[in-house]
Parts: sequence; C-alpha cells; structure tokens
Amino acid sequence: MEHEAGELVIRVTAMPTDLNPYGGVFGGWLMSQLALGAASLVTRRTGHKAVVVGATDFTFPGVMLVGDELNVYASVQRTGRTSMTIATRGFGRARASEHQVEVATGLFTFVTLDENDRPRPIAATSEIV
Repeated sequence: MEHEAGELVIRVTAMPTDLNPYGGVFGGWLMSQLALGAASLVTRRTGHKAVVVGATDFTFPGVMLVGDELNVYASVQRTGRTSMTIATRGFGRARASEHQVEVATGLFTFVTLDENDRPRPIAATSEIV
C-alpha cells in the first residue's frame, strides 16, 4: 500500500505488554516496530539477509495508547554498495477511528549479507524504488 510516507510494511495493535510505567506505548517498542518494518523492506528489495548497522534520527511526535493500531511506512532513502538506508514513519490510529497521528520516525541503515554472513554487494538489478 503506497502512502506519502512510503510503503506500508507493518500493521500491529499495541497491547498491555507494550506500555511504559505511565500507561503510554513504550518508545522502545515503537523503535523495534520501525526496525522490523525497515528490515522487511530491505530483504524484499534485495532478496538477501540484512542486519541493522545504524539507527538514528528518532522522533516521537505523538502518543499511542493500548489498543491503538500502529501503521509503519518505509522508503529507501539511500542505496550504497552493500548497504541501504531506510526512512520509517509510524502512525497511530485509535481503534474506533480513521484519524492517524504520526507517533514515531527514524532512519535505519542495513548491510546485506551473503551465506557466510559477510557483506555482499547489492545488485544493480535489485528492485529498488
């Protein structure tokens, strides 16, 4: 699904185990969902195993509560010889609403690996958009 923020890569509901001590969704859970979505995009684009080597520029402009749905969008920001940088944006949606609020953003850099877990070049024919 295309969106101004990129391709929809994760849709998940925040559960009670995802909350911080103050009753809001834990920022670490949001970061992990963004990372999972970014990894999915890299693997689908390259067809190879990929691991995170960097994560930066996190912001948490909104709040999510238990039961809210998180929609994570991802887009390729940069492609290097063996790496890809993915921009991610997460939007929260209350269960009984269609209104979405941006709740998290971040950049992830991945390196693709070969069968021996060594960096492998990203083929020029990778399905990169």
